[in-house]
Amino acid sequence: MDVPAAVVCAHCGDPGCPGCSFESTTRSGIVAIVPWERPAGGPMLGRLWTTARATTKDCEAFFGALPDGPVAPALAFAIVTELLAALSWAVLCGVVAAATLPAWARQIALDPHARGLALRVVVAAVPAFALLLVAAHGVHGLSLDVGARRAGAPSSRRRALRFGLYATGWDLVIGPLGAAVLAVREGLAAASEVARFGAGLPTRSSKAFLKGVYGLEPARVRSALTTSYVAAALATGVAAILMFAALIMGALTFAPHLF
Repeated sequence: MDVPAAVVCAHCGDPGCPGCSFESTTRSGIVAIVPWERPAGGPMLGRLWTTARATTKDCEAFFGALPDGPVAPALAFAIVTELLAALSWAVLCGVVAAATLPAWARQIALDPHARGLALRVVVAAVPAFALLLVAAHGVHGLSLDVGARRAGAPSSRRRALRFGLYATGWDLVIGPLGAAVLAVREGLAAASEVARFGAGLPTRSSKAFLKGVYGLEPARVRSALTTSYVAAALATGVAAILMFAALIMGALTFAPHLF
């Protein structure tokens, strides 16, 4: 005999629930599943790329229906994503440096001491840069929750943190590695549009998140965004200062090998 499938509330498990606080923030009654969090969604790198691409090319749909859930998978996604993005930028900078300063690059490659020093700098700088970006994205996500609460919406701090952590997908897709993957998988035309994806990406994603998750009206969305802009600017400023200091230290370290 065919029987209808039981439909239960995704938050409390009650089949007679008219809709609790979780469902009131998703609106549609269908809980989206992040590709990265699917237990049988294919290889890890495939799920990583699918999620990162969705955060960038389909940001409104992705963040507007971002479900609540544990922070650990989102944090793992953010760390792996930023490590790949930072490593791709390091490789690109190395290629550019070798092309513009061939004598210096040759000296670094042939000198065992300089080569070991360069390797140590890269091994230390790439993870540090990645973790710095993860922290900045997390601050941005939490600032959206602060702005939404000030605009009159109920708090959803964990989901806001998940927003910030999954927003690290922007850095992967818009970076050198993302452009290369797009070129291979979708063609050179798609890769050439990488810069266009980034135009207004944080604002579009934040608006979709505030509307879809917090249920804010356009006027309140603008108020919430103002608060998030301040926090994001502070986080970006601190990250920029730390990166600038790291660049200066790296330049001083390699200065004796430039001549």
